[in-house]
Amino acid sequence: MAQMEKQFTYFDKNIRLVLRPSDIDEFDDDPDVLRAELSCGHVASPDSLTDCCRAQLERGETELKCPICQKKWPYEEIRELAKLTLEERKYFEKTLGKRKIKTFVEFKDCPSCGMFVEREDVSNLSVECSICTTRTGRTYEFCWQCLKQWKGSRPRADQCDNEGCTKDLKLLKNCEMITLTSVKNIRVPSIRACPTCGTLIEHTTENCKNIECYNCGVEFCFSCLKITTECLKTSTHFSECSDGVAPRQTSIPWNTI
Repeated sequence: MAQMEKQFTYFDKNIRLVLRPSDIDEFDDDPDVLRAELSCGHVASPDSLTDCCRAQLERGETELKCPICQKKWPYEEIRELAKLTLEERKYFEKTLGKRKIKTFVEFKDCPSCGMFVEREDVSNLSVECSICTTRTGRTYEFCWQCLKQWKGSRPRADQCDNEGCTKDLKLLKNCEMITLTSVKNIRVPSIRACPTCGTLIEHTTENCKNIECYNCGVEFCFSCLKITTECLKTSTHFSECSDGVAPRQTSIPWNTI
């Protein structure tokens, strides 16, 4: 039987539905099932695409890629073609958002030994270098912000007690602007600091303007930066905020919750 194809519009791209076996799952080969041809050119059914992407997230990947050609799949494409449930979308977006931020800010060189150190708690600027601690026989901690040996109480998310230590706001200052198409195409910074705990969070541009902080669990508006319950007193999830879009943040809240 000749291959059958069906064409429809997906945003500004043409996506083909074809009667072809899945390229990413050898057992997904029912000849009577229509499958989507992805932007990379390979074919997958919603179930095989979801399973493939979930496996990548479980391996700790920060981007979703075709396992055959290694081309990146836009999340918007995955969200639509994989037919994700609400719970799956929340899991995918929370995991991808958290890992994207970590690729920017959660690895630095120890100022004492120069070894690569990971910061596991994004709400605490005091970080221990296990190499220096083992070598000296006493705990060695440095400030993630000013890169000097730690002084003062801990945990802290604003600054240590070293003179001149100020919060590094480069990400908030220099991050790109994004468009929230679901909220009348408003333009907002792509990264915000949670108004409750200061954790840096990136918006995927999907869904509404409100987002849940993966660190403290508080939901806030990515546009006006109010806690969601306050924001929704004068607007809706998909309408512009009564106070408009808050400017780029110039300070980061500190809360030890």
